[in-house]
This record gives sequence, C-alpha cells and structure tokens, in this order.
Amino acid sequence: MATDRVINTVEQFARPVLDDMGLELVEIQFKQESGWVLRLFIDREGGINVDDCASVSRQVSTFLEVEEVIRHAYTLEVSSPGLERPLKRVEDYIRFTGRRVRIKLRDPLNDQYIFLGILASVDNAQDKIVLAQDQDESDGEHITIDLKTVLRARLSL
Repeated sequence: MATDRVINTVEQFARPVLDDMGLELVEIQFKQESGWVLRLFIDREGGINVDDCASVSRQVSTFLEVEEVIRHAYTLEVSSPGLERPLKRVEDYIRFTGRRVRIKLRDPLNDQYIFLGILASVDNAQDKIVLAQDQDESDGEHITIDLKTVLRARLSL
C-alpha cells in the first residue's frame, strides 16, 4: 500500500537523523483527512520544544522534496506524542515502568480486551509485562501480558 511505503521510507530516513539529534521517533502517521497529512511524533527524556519540532520538520521536508517521496499535496506536522503517548517498543515499556497505562489486546485475556493499571515490570527476555491493577502496586492484582498480544498501548492519566 502506498501509505505504508511512505511511512517506511520516512522512518528509514528520520530514525537515524533523530537519533543524532538526541530525539526519539515515537510514531509516524500518513492518512487522508481534509487532505493528506504526514505526522511525526517525536519525544525525548524531559520532553521536546518548538525548536525541536521545527528542526525535524525542516530536515524531513527537505528529504521529502529531494527524494519526491510523496507526489501529491500533503501537510507535514511534527509534534509531541502528548501525555498519553503510545508505547511501541520494549524500550518504551521499560522507560515508563511505574506509570499508569492503558493496554488493548488483539485477543481476550480472562475474557477482557482492555486493561488499565500501573506498569509494574517488564520481562524483556520473554517479551512480557506485568500490570498492577490497583494504585498500590504491592497490594493489587497483577496480570502478566505477552507483548505479542498487545494491539495498542499508551500512557494513561
């Protein structure tokens, strides 16, 4: 699909550029709304600022023009993923251990698709996370979730 090609091409370019800038590429979206929109969500420990977004926007915009990646009108947006940022990689889960998360599964676990709780721990070797389903991690019920079954995960307020 053309949107997947654009996302993959932009990711291959942007990830090393952002790494060099000390930034993290959280997510890329390319979809048609009122017109085509290419969105890059970036972050770093401590957060990002407008200058970070502007710098990434200039670099990506130049790349897209030179390489003619998108051959129709589109809008490029670069921003923070926000307070409820998605968790995509194992490193994200490790970084945000101890924070409240919302997990949606592909298949039900104990007849449930959606889990809300504190990310108690990450077993990187087995690609599993442990979720405490109570504010107090030590007293509440814990559930182990295989990361392969996660459809979407994000921080939750």
